[in-house]
Amino acid sequence: MSWAETIKSSHLHAVRGTDENLPSLRHMLGMLDVRYGHSDLDVSSLPFTCGDATAGSEAELQTVVIGKRQQVDLPLTIEQSNYYADILRRTMAGDTKKRVVTDLEAYLNTNSEDVWENSWVRFPRRLLSPLTEEVLQRDLLADKEDPSQGDRSDLQKFLFRHEGQDYVRIPVSYLLKLSLAEAVGSSSNPPPAMIRETALDLMGHFLNDNTSPETFSFHVISPTGRHGMGQAVAQEMAKRFLLTQLLTMYANERFRLLQNGQEAMVFYSPHPPLRQKKLNDCISDAFYRELFMSPCLSGWQRGEAKYDYMHLCHRVLSRSQLNATAKLREAGIITKNLVTLPNTSNISLANNGTHVSMGSRKLGEALKEQNSGFTKVHEKYLGDLVVKITEHFLPLFIGTYTAAPYRRDFKDFHPEKALAFLPHELDYTHLRMLWRRWQKKANLKIFGRPLTPFGPLWLDRTISSLCGLRGDFIPDFRIIDYLVALMSTERSPALDGRLHNSDRLKKDLADLGVFDTKMSLYLFEKMREYEAMGFSGFEARHYSLFEQFAGDMGRAVDIQNLLYCLAYKYIADGRITHAHIPDRPFVESERRQIIFGTAIGIPTFFVREDTDNELMKMIIARTEKVRHSRRYPGYLRVHNLEYRRALLKILRKDAADLIEMFQMEETIQELAMRLEAPDRFAALGRLTGGILKEAGVSSPLQMSADDFNLAAERYYRQHLRRRHSEEALVFLTTDLVTLGEGSGRAAQATRQALRFVLKEESVSAFLARLRSNICAGRAPETDLQKLIYLTLISIHDDRRRACQTMEAELGESSNVASIC
Repeated sequence: MSWAETIKSSHLHAVRGTDENLPSLRHMLGMLDVRYGHSDLDVSSLPFTCGDATAGSEAELQTVVIGKRQQVDLPLTIEQSNYYADILRRTMAGDTKKRVVTDLEAYLNTNSEDVWENSWVRFPRRLLSPLTEEVLQRDLLADKEDPSQGDRSDLQKFLFRHEGQDYVRIPVSYLLKLSLAEAVGSSSNPPPAMIRETALDLMGHFLNDNTSPETFSFHVISPTGRHGMGQAVAQEMAKRFLLTQLLTMYANERFRLLQNGQEAMVFYSPHPPLRQKKLNDCISDAFYRELFMSPCLSGWQRGEAKYDYMHLCHRVLSRSQLNATAKLREAGIITKNLVTLPNTSNISLANNGTHVSMGSRKLGEALKEQNSGFTKVHEKYLGDLVVKITEHFLPLFIGTYTAAPYRRDFKDFHPEKALAFLPHELDYTHLRMLWRRWQKKANLKIFGRPLTPFGPLWLDRTISSLCGLRGDFIPDFRIIDYLVALMSTERSPALDGRLHNSDRLKKDLADLGVFDTKMSLYLFEKMREYEAMGFSGFEARHYSLFEQFAGDMGRAVDIQNLLYCLAYKYIADGRITHAHIPDRPFVESERRQIIFGTAIGIPTFFVREDTDNELMKMIIARTEKVRHSRRYPGYLRVHNLEYRRALLKILRKDAADLIEMFQMEETIQELAMRLEAPDRFAALGRLTGGILKEAGVSSPLQMSADDFNLAAERYYRQHLRRRHSEEALVFLTTDLVTLGEGSGRAAQATRQALRFVLKEESVSAFLARLRSNICAGRAPETDLQKLIYLTLISIHDDRRRACQTMEAELGESSNVASIC
């Protein structure tokens, strides 16, 4: 019998045999009203099917301020800081090497594009309208629920006097909120209540968190007959992005930022800026936090407490990467005492991704209804199993729908830097395998022997030049550069279905110096529990950068929804239980190595022939070109592309009824095209093509890592931002034209609001007139204000229809009212 037949036979025996857990699983699903016919499961009764799923997204964006060094906040803050004065003094006294000062001065002086990443902005306080001033004063309170406690203790960071005037100094992420307040509060002719109230409601959706601006969905997304789930999620995020662009441009004009040499800009970019990395290399971790950790003015009742939490996250991740170096020695990857220590300040929190959360009404209602018998114990048991199943399919997303193209030179391939947090995410066996394959992919060899950098830059650059060692191109750098999925410990598995297992794991990891118990556990797919979130479902955290809203994000969300439904189908059929995917770190690492390998672009991986992960066996049995490994006895050598093709086969066979129900035949066919012709159809191919066109070369390896990565940043800042704006404007135009033609009481109020904004001009004519200016990032203040109003009208209607849909399906309740 061949290995494939052996695996297939053992799998069928395992999944079709008697399982003592099966009755309890079926009983749990019965509490959810999952229905079985005489012989078949009624898939329409599963969680996350049509009409049951809801969704929302959270987007992290990149911000820059463009202007001369003498006018932009970031270089001014550095020059005026005690830190800068101290290192100058210590250098002059001979206590510090001159290189510390020269590197910092090089950062300040060599900025030909005048682009200052994640800089704050400053402008006269007198420019604020009464409403905006009220918003600012409230956000500067120590406790917004208890004004008697007075202002925050760090008030001096945000308010100062200059040349006899009071100034406001804030991060761009908070500027967006003030800009929204200003747009509806500054007009001598106040906008209709629909516009003003919508603006006030949306302010809390612009978060001043971490380093980058974050926004989250303006309403719970529940598809209507007009759109499917993916399309609805993509359109909501596109409008949110467009409103963000308009608010940024409006702030540039209204607060006289452009007039004073500061142009704020916000866009999607998945990895930390290169210049910010270089700055991080020449300053202390404490000063880095002072410069770049947002003060959490918006989104939390006690902003300083959240600000302290973000400082904790930065300290923990910085310490964690240092501790990863010791693990590399334990794993046998570092064999000598000579290492290049990672920076004591880790910059990975500045990476940007998109999180998509999906909830199930069926799960939420069962948990809300005490008589259902379905409790958080059952929710956790099923939810962890769904996460484990879904993780096997995540390689389908990376590079196909989302990507973060990045270059690394030979000098960057110190394992203690290149492998980043992977020692905390993979078993040593898989870590060694991955590192060896990565070195082979990057062709880090001389005369057939693997070679890594020695340390001194002059030596590494000389070796690289003489031996033609160009480094590597990485499809999704964000997944490698960030702590995305912590590995379980032997005694504290994260996904075994038991309550509070993540707390036990965090305690273990804290004892090991890897994590902190106060932080939220990082996973690719994270369960969202009803008791904590108000809905029951999952959050996908593996998305990096979408090149298109509808074409990439919309399709990806549809596949995400399909996978959750398929996971519940496997559970309901009794095909997959917790016993089939053991909760051991090695088994967990075995499936996750494939995700990391896909992100790096490694063509093959290895799986134990006798793995007791039955789902993995099922997938490998359907994978072509698998053979026994000559290097690793007892392992199978699997091609990554063939594995993903096998996943697609499984979807077409095991989820055929679900695909038909969701009407996703075209989406599945399009996924196949992304796998087979990635340069043309996949997000990675399109993003990389745009970057190469920006750089004027035909291959990432034709240029240095710095040149490629800077070209990527320019492409995201200029061309991709414009493309995203154009796509969002198409959505907005279509919706506004439809609204103008509606009937009924709600439509009448909407038409009145449209007339207030446009007078006699049509929506199409107004948007056509402004399109090129909006996409270019500049427009007159009055036109920007009008377009912000139009966007708010469209969003108001989206929120109204979302509430009507939920009320129709769930009935009026305080819960629905709070969501709406």
